Amino acid sequence: MAGTERPRILVVIPSRLERARDGRYFLEKAIASIATQKPGRDIALDVAVGIDPGAVVPLLVTHPFVRFVSAPAASQASALNAAAALFDHDIIAFLEDDDLWSEQFLEVALPALDQAPFVSSTQLEVDAAGEVICINDFPTPSGWIMRRDVWTAVGPFDESYRFHLDNDWLGRLGESGFPRLHLVESTAPLHPQLLKTLRPRLHRVLALSGGKTRLARHKYALPLVRRLVHLGSGMAHIQTDAESGAVSNAEHARLVERFGRIPW
Repeated sequence: MAGTERPRILVVIPSRLERARDGRYFLEKAIASIATQKPGRDIALDVAVGIDPGAVVPLLVTHPFVRFVSAPAASQASALNAAAALFDHDIIAFLEDDDLWSEQFLEVALPALDQAPFVSSTQLEVDAAGEVICINDFPTPSGWIMRRDVWTAVGPFDESYRFHLDNDWLGRLGESGFPRLHLVESTAPLHPQLLKTLRPRLHRVLALSGGKTRLARHKYALPLVRRLVHLGSGMAHIQTDAESGAVSNAEHARLVERFGRIPW
């Protein structure tokens, strides 16, 4: 990413076109968080939104850089892959429609790509009322940004996964040999022994990612991704619905059989 060239970035968003508690579409808020980025350099930014087959695109305030793509199947992986098929850019990033980027996400993430071709991030988890729950160190796709060669090498999401397609993709990333940088807030511990005690999930990022990951503090006190925890999320279904929980457990077993671990 070094140099003066103008990078072309595609942000992929899977969306069921659901509304938040205040009546606004989750998607509308996610797009607004992309539009308010202050990357500190000239970029060309596009957004591709993958939606279920037959879904009607709502009349919402949007931006000329947003395109909608109908997926062939009603699943998150299918929506992600359909939108990612528009990728002919230098960089691809992902954002779930109920999550938000802070204004500083690209300011930090783009220079980080000079250190590693794949960058992930911790998130600040909040509830539907906006109250902070915790810092979540699992590298959800909402904090993923990568160079073109990484996406080309690792390939699209495996559409046979319902819930843990991100773990599978991270496992294949680990096999690819590409180095990875995981962004943490300015006060996060970095020493492995402290991580085991104070931030065990952050330690898992290092231990379960294939040995190619480094942690990198940025200058901000909070994570650069804001993750919404609500009853409609996939993780909520796993916790509250027995059938979904069984699917999740089966996918975990499949991941362990394939990679020898549940990749982070």
